[in-house]
Amino acid sequence: DRLKTISNFSGSAGFAIVLKKENFLFVDGRYTIQAKIQSGKFFKILEIPKFWPKDVLKKYNKKLTLGFDPQLFTNNILKRHFNNYCKTSLIKDNFIDLIHKEKTKNSVNLFYNLSNKIAGESVGSKINRLIKKIKSKNIDNIFISAPENVAWLLNLRGKDNPFSPIPNCKIILTKNKKICFFSCPKKIKKIKKNETYKHFKYCEYKEFSKIISKLNGKKFCIDNATCSVSNESIIKSFFNITSYVDPCYMMKSIKNSTEIKNMTKAHIEDGFALTKFIFWIKNTNKKKITEIDAQNKLEKFRKLNKNYLFP
Repeated sequence: DRLKTISNFSGSAGFAIVLKKENFLFVDGRYTIQAKIQSGKFFKILEIPKFWPKDVLKKYNKKLTLGFDPQLFTNNILKRHFNNYCKTSLIKDNFIDLIHKEKTKNSVNLFYNLSNKIAGESVGSKINRLIKKIKSKNIDNIFISAPENVAWLLNLRGKDNPFSPIPNCKIILTKNKKICFFSCPKKIKKIKKNETYKHFKYCEYKEFSKIISKLNGKKFCIDNATCSVSNESIIKSFFNITSYVDPCYMMKSIKNSTEIKNMTKAHIEDGFALTKFIFWIKNTNKKKITEIDAQNKLEKFRKLNKNYLFP
């Protein structure tokens, strides 16, 4: 977590601007107290949406140059928050990675698939529906750059995020059903053996340009809300880019009967935990309960369910 490395802030959402003489940490209202405790010594804490980068940058009258990692930012973000208020410069090597020598050696968590019985629709069916949509717009290739959409489309899950089973991966899908799957090679050992995923072309992120150069067609679709500056630039050097909202967002918003049934079941099971929690809190001396105490107690009740996975 680069933000935690540079600021000591451990919340799930936030971003920082580091200047020569002052530093700014932007967080939403959930984290203002936490951010002040963890990072207030070296960062000025600004609450979103009361403050945005423009509120910090406008006083420099565009005389400031900010470096950014093109793998981590989209052109949309740059245009919205930075380009009108300062100059921007691409950084080849992420500075945080360069100074963070002692990286934590985490064990590799493998991606895993959901059965059709759980997902309610096969991978093949979802891909066919998506291809039908891109063909209707005369699109030759589409880049699915939001990992949560790859997870839905391919019925895949992972453990890259401590609070959500989203696998850290991206794919390119051609109108001829060819799939180029980009991820850490160590995480795909299990799914590569699965019949559903055997025909995928598995690639490392560093191969992105090479893979793009070998694809056919003229029209390439990206979602500029999630496609990084780097990837967009590479695609643009070989194809005519068309930007649409990733069709997977709309497709996955329409739940099938299995998803609806399982969502209902999940809410009922969670309701048991909440009922136990409410009974507990009504029969406990509330003056002695902190927010952390309450959080831990609720999680304890949830863990009693055999289907519990994580917070």
